[in-house]
Order: sequence, then structure tokens, then C-alpha cells
Amino acid sequence: MLTYTLEGLPGEKLYSKLYGFLKNDIQSGALAAGTRLPSKRQFAENLGVSVITVENAYAQLISEGYIYALPKRGYFVSHGQQNGRPAACARQLPQPAPAREPAGAPLFDLAGSRTDPENFPFSTWAKLMRAVLSEQRADLMRNAPAGGVEALRLALADHLLAFRGMRVDPENIVVGAGTEFLYGLLVQLFGNKTVWAVEDPGYRKLSRIYESHGASCRFLPVDGEGLSVEALAESGADVVHISPAHHFPTGVTMSSARRLALLRWAEDAPERFIIEDDYDSEFRLSGRPAPPLTALDGAGRVIYMNTFTKSLASTVRISYMALPEALMRRFIERLGFYACTVPNLEQYTLARFIDEGFFEKHLNRMRIRYRKKRDALLEALLANDELGLKVENIHSGLHFLLRVPRVEETRLAACAAARGVRIVPLGAYYRTPPAATGPDAVFPVSYAGLRDEDAGEAARRLREAVREARGE
Repeated sequence: MLTYTLEGLPGEKLYSKLYGFLKNDIQSGALAAGTRLPSKRQFAENLGVSVITVENAYAQLISEGYIYALPKRGYFVSHGQQNGRPAACARQLPQPAPAREPAGAPLFDLAGSRTDPENFPFSTWAKLMRAVLSEQRADLMRNAPAGGVEALRLALADHLLAFRGMRVDPENIVVGAGTEFLYGLLVQLFGNKTVWAVEDPGYRKLSRIYESHGASCRFLPVDGEGLSVEALAESGADVVHISPAHHFPTGVTMSSARRLALLRWAEDAPERFIIEDDYDSEFRLSGRPAPPLTALDGAGRVIYMNTFTKSLASTVRISYMALPEALMRRFIERLGFYACTVPNLEQYTLARFIDEGFFEKHLNRMRIRYRKKRDALLEALLANDELGLKVENIHSGLHFLLRVPRVEETRLAACAAARGVRIVPLGAYYRTPPAATGPDAVFPVSYAGLRDEDAGEAARRLREAVREARGE
């Protein structure tokens, strides 16, 4: 997101100042031809000005030929405006298409894990990063311990207590560059003779990571209350990886009875542990979130994991885990030689972002925005009931289940793809797909990466795909 300082400058109106900044950046080449500019709403939010200010600046730039607008796509920098040359004198080039995804990418990805890039608080992040560079130069040059810098671990412990009711010793927190890296550390911590249990259906990449480290996996069924504890007890697994707050891909929230049964399973043998993956628990959009297993764990058997890929951006590769005391001692003994994989600059910036209250404000803002986006998508999908579409598990996380009667799931996915909409059947997330999927096609629908203005169009195309798949 572009960032300019408009406050405190004497002279003309705010929109004129913004127009001047943008014009200078276009003429100098800092904003290259074809660059997509931020939406008016998001740009105004990040600059702390009104939408009309951005609208007036864009209108002036359009009138002078510096930018152009495409319906439902946004604003883009024109060719022939770099180095101060007017368009008429510049070498003429074909008008560019707006920046786009690689060839073949869907217009509307309802199965991906990406988030909308306009969600990221660029202005605040840039301000905090500048402050860290200015005020913490010595800290930036020190090698961080394997678990991460102390400031970030303290901030994470405070956040977990305030948001999830968890009392975690900051010294037991390990920060890493993404959960995938942390999964690998856990395999090393337990040894590759340990048997791992994962949810089926589930996040398919998870088992691939464990198995790539030489671990053996068991795939256990999930029902309406969560992972089957009976199947877990029969599996011979030592460690189970679950997402109880919002199971992917079904969206089920694990019941209280099932949580307590899991804790009893872990306490029945000395080397049994539960990995609680709390990947998008910040976004329970209705009611209070269920308490984490970690808050109920009195025996030190739960490893808590979370990430900022959902709450900040899918490209922010910062994750963390909170280890029980005994496991943290083992971690220091066996893996303490590792250097933390997240740069100090990012760690100190994130610590300030949390400590100064920006993360809480950002989450509150995102909950409101995601709720509106979800509701707009649901309203468009269910506008008329002649298709018989049903949705399930809509109150937690950033995806829900869409149930489509009287259609074959692979045909519907193909018809949707032909219209630029990517959806993936629930059956694709099973290790071994169930023998009978029932009369309905079921799809997990993720809306985190959908732009606000695209919800209606994505739903319209999907409804068209349903009609075609049925032969209507």
C-alpha cells in the first residue's frame, strides 16, 4: 500500500497534496506504467483521510491522463507519463492490461488460503518499522535466541492471555518462519519413530511435511464433534495434530466433551501430546470462541500453535508455538543450536504492533470487514432458493461449507472453473475419499482472498455453474 504523509503540510487541500505526490511518483517512474493503485476506500483508510479526498485526487489524475480506471478492476498508471514527458510526446505503447495473476489463474479463488492484500495495515507497519530502525539499532544487530527475541515472546504471551485466556511463560514460546518450519522442528524434537495422527479430511500438506521428515502418520476420521478419540486410541499414535477451534476443511468446532476426552487420552501415557493448531481462531464472527485446549491442560500435554498468515497476510511468514515446560527444556537441549528463522526487524516490528494495541484494532476491523464480506457472499449465493443451496458452519473462521444438491462435484468444479471460479470438493481433502459421498456435492468456500466488490460476481458465476452442471 502506498504511504504518504499528508498531515502538517501547509498550503493546498489534502486531495491536491495527494494528487501531487502521486503525480511526482508517476513522472519519476517510482510508480511504473500498469501499476494498480489502491482502492479508494482502502487508500483512504491507510492515509487517515476521507474517501472523497482520494476520489478527487484520482479524478484529477485521470483528467490529465496519468491514470485510467477499469470497471470493477480499479485504477492503473498510464503509459507515457514517466520522466516528466507528456503522453503525446512519449513513445506510444499499447495500453496495458492491469496487473494480473499468472496465466490460467482463476478470477475468483474460493478454495485458496490467500488473503486480500488490501487488508494489510501498510501505513502502521511502515511507521513502526521506521521506529525500530531508528531506536533499536543495537537490538537489530544481536543474534536472537532459537525461540525468538524476548520482546516478541513477551508480547505474544500478553496477547494469548488477553485473547485466549492462556497463561503462557514467554520463555516457552518459539517463533519461526511459518508453521511448516515449526512442524519440522517438532518432528526433530520427538524423533521420527514417533507416530503422528492427523485429521481426515484435513490439510493435506500437513501429512506431507511430517512424512517428508521420516515420520509415520495415521489418518483419523472427523465427525460433527471433531476428531474421533476412539479411532485415536486404536491408532497407536503418540502425537495428534488437530484444529479444534475451526477444523479445516469441514469448519467443525470441537465439542467440549471431545476436548476433555482428548486430554484424558494424552494423560494416559507419558509421551502422548496434542498439537493444537489455532490457525484462524481470531475470526469467530458470532458468539464467543471456545476456550483453547491449552487453557484446559493441567498436565502439560498440549502444544499450542498459531500464525499471522490469516490475521495479517498470507505472505507474512511468522508463526509461533507454546511448548509445555518439559518439552521446552527438551527443545533447548536438542534444538537450541538453531538460529531463529524470522529476521529481528520483523520480530521487533510485530512486537510493537501488538504491544501498542494496533493488532487488536486490526483484528476488530477485520472481523467487521470479514463479516460483511461473508454476508454479502451468502446473500448473493442464497438470493433465491430455487437451486436449493445450503451453507454450514458459517460462524467461525474464514471459510464455510456449501452443500449443492443434485449435482456431481467434479462436473460442478469444472463448470465453475470455466467461469473463472475455483472451488475444490470436500472429497479432495480426504486421504481416502469416502465410498459414498451422498446425494449432495459439498465444497469448502474460502472468502478471505475475495475482494469486497467481487462477492456478488463470484456468487453469480457459481450459481450459473450449478445450473450448467445440472443441465438446466
